[in-house]
Amino acid sequence: MSKYIQLSFRNIQPEPRDILIARLSEHGFEGFEETENGLHAFIAEENYNDSLLQQLKADHQLDFVKTILPAENWNRQWESNFNPVIIDDFVAVRAAFHEPITNVEHEIVITPKMSFGTGHHATTRMMMRQMKETDFKGKTVFDFGTGTGILAILAEKLGAHHITAIDNDDWSIENALENIQRNNSVLIDLKKSATIPNAGGFDIILANITKNIILENFSLIIRQLNKNGILLLSGLLAEDQDEILNYSTRDSLKFIKKLQEGNWLCISFLR
Repeated sequence: MSKYIQLSFRNIQPEPRDILIARLSEHGFEGFEETENGLHAFIAEENYNDSLLQQLKADHQLDFVKTILPAENWNRQWESNFNPVIIDDFVAVRAAFHEPITNVEHEIVITPKMSFGTGHHATTRMMMRQMKETDFKGKTVFDFGTGTGILAILAEKLGAHHITAIDNDDWSIENALENIQRNNSVLIDLKKSATIPNAGGFDIILANITKNIILENFSLIIRQLNKNGILLLSGLLAEDQDEILNYSTRDSLKFIKKLQEGNWLCISFLR
C-alpha cells in the first residue's frame, strides 16, 4: 500500500480554504481534514508534484508543512476524527463504530478511509439535499466519480432501479465496494473507469467532482442523460457558476435549482 503525503496548511480563512481544496482536488489530492484555522491535505506519494505545490505556495502566499505518512496511519487519524453527519431528518452518515441513528429516513454506514465523500464536506451534503427533492423511484442512475459510493448507496435507498458507479482510483473502488456491501446494496454496478459508459442513457446523473472534469466530459454526460432526465452537479465553486450555466445553455439544459454552502455550489438541471 502506498505511503501518503500530508500537507498541513496554516492560517487560511474559510473562503480561500475552499478554493484551495478545489484546486488540490484537481491535482490528485484525495482527502482533506479542515482544522480550526487551517487544512490537512493528503495525496499518494507517487502522485505528488512538488513543483506544482511550490508554485501554489508562491502564487497564494501559502505556508505548509510536508509529512510522509504510511496509509494506515492516515486511516487511523481519519477514524479518530470521524463524527456522524446528520442532514435534517432525511439521512445520517456514520461509521460502523458509531451507535445506530434511528430518527432519520435513511442511514448510511461508511468506512472512513481515504476516498472522497463522507458527508462532511459541503459538496456531498448539498448533493444529498438535492437528492432528497429528486424522484429516484424506478430510475436508472449514473454516479460519476463515486468516491466512497455514498451517493450511489443513497440513490438505491431512494428507490433507484439500477445504479452505475465509476471511479478511476483503486483506493476509491476498494472503499466503495466495502461500503456497498456494508449497506446491503445490490443494485449498484461498480466499475473502475475514467470513461463515461455508453450505456444507452440514464434518468439521473450525479457528478460530485471537480469543475475541470465536469467540463471536459459535459457533452458526453448530456448524451447519456435521457430526455426529462436530471443532472446534479457539485464540487463547484461560486466563481464557476457562469461557466457551468454557459455549458448548460449550449446543451439545452433547463436550470432547476442551486444550493450554496460557503463558497461551494450544487446545481441541478433538467434535460
